Amino acid sequence: MRLSRANLAALADDVAQPAASDAPVRRIVHLGIGAFHRAHQAVYTQDAMTPDDGWRITGVSLRSPQVRDTLAPQDGLYTVTERSNGATSTRLITAIDTVLVAAEDPRAVIAALADPDTHVVTLTVTEKGYYRHPASGALLTDDPAIANDLGGGVPRTIFGYLAAALERRRNAGAGGLTLVSCDNLSGNGTLLMSLLTAFVDHRDPDMGAWVRAHVAAPDTMIDRIVPASTQAERASVAAAIGVDDAAAIVTEPFRQWVIEDRFAGPRPAWETAGAQIVDDVAPFELAKLRLLNASHSTLAYVGLQLGHAFVHEAIADPVLRAFVIAQMQEEAVPSLTAAAGLDPDAYIDAILDRFANADLHHRLDQIAMDGSQKLPQRWIATVTDRLAKGLDSPRHSLSLAAWIAYTADAPGISDDPLRDRFAAIWAESAGDPRQLVARFVTELGIFPAQFDDAAIIDSLAQSVATWRAEGPRAALLPAVGEFDA
Repeated sequence: MRLSRANLAALADDVAQPAASDAPVRRIVHLGIGAFHRAHQAVYTQDAMTPDDGWRITGVSLRSPQVRDTLAPQDGLYTVTERSNGATSTRLITAIDTVLVAAEDPRAVIAALADPDTHVVTLTVTEKGYYRHPASGALLTDDPAIANDLGGGVPRTIFGYLAAALERRRNAGAGGLTLVSCDNLSGNGTLLMSLLTAFVDHRDPDMGAWVRAHVAAPDTMIDRIVPASTQAERASVAAAIGVDDAAAIVTEPFRQWVIEDRFAGPRPAWETAGAQIVDDVAPFELAKLRLLNASHSTLAYVGLQLGHAFVHEAIADPVLRAFVIAQMQEEAVPSLTAAAGLDPDAYIDAILDRFANADLHHRLDQIAMDGSQKLPQRWIATVTDRLAKGLDSPRHSLSLAAWIAYTADAPGISDDPLRDRFAAIWAESAGDPRQLVARFVTELGIFPAQFDDAAIIDSLAQSVATWRAEGPRAALLPAVGEFDA
């Protein structure tokens, strides 16, 4: 029996269900609907709804129909199961009532964004969905998809869709929008607004002025570990809840959402669901990028080369665990910005506990995807900040060496936008670590100018040479020091 509104009575009694509401519906459009959105923003939105304040979500898949085809037979319903060290709880999520596929019906997506009942657009389109230069942050106007949208073609990017919808809203007097980026990018809302206005200015400067006056894009920090769902997990959930849920999400109990207090109009009262509405997101976001996300990437690129498959396996490796702690404590924490409510030591303890949750099978190869788009925020920015203070970053350099080694032939780079450059540089460098590193630094466009220094390139090349000659474990040991577990 498939989960649907007709079959709600078949749900197990211990599955929490929301109360019905007849409140007038205001709408959120979410671009890039996937597992993370359904485990995070959709949950907050459902929890924020009251009998007098109803919100519903129109999800948009930019390319694949998979999520639509999974949710449609279930009337948009799905369950979220939280697991941690043997404790389990499951709840029904009803906040999503429509899923559109942009590649199939772009007009419907533009219409949903332009609808006067739509007030908020949330986004989880991953780093590469922003079409920005990794080092400068500028819009990639020469990218074929952006060029198509600038030329007025059927939209292929978030900017094409947003610009078309905002123009309709202006012409219809429907008002602006709040754009809430939920991607792991530094200053994600500020970046989104910068790229959107750059895009619109290319097409119509008058429209650019309207966007600046009527659109808000608050910075945010989001946090929840949501592994890719497996058939075995879906079968386990079905056995527990009494119906088949093809869209079931299994995640951790922890969730966090910090949102800058800057909105263009109505929004859900997300703070009643536990979100933090603050004046400045930057300290929280920086801590998450440089502690949790950076450590995730280190566990992925090092752990895979040590033979581990999952996060909980990698963090249980004594040498790798000690290395990750040393990288956080010795190099990342000193680069953070102090803020009320932010305790780096307590945050690190919580991160380590979350990583060790064996009930979450979070695959390292999932984390390793699109490294070229993630590492500028997660590692390279920390190293750059430390260089400006005359400080070395030996653990981050080793992590970079692990990533460079990983790009040689790992299947996980198949989706990386720079995969062809990786292959060419490896082939043409013919095993010469210094030439390899020099070309990575100067040709990929993800390293700032500070890295184009002979001493830095020599040091990183030595790390790569050691990594490949002696293996990951031997390379890590000298960098562990007093954190040796």
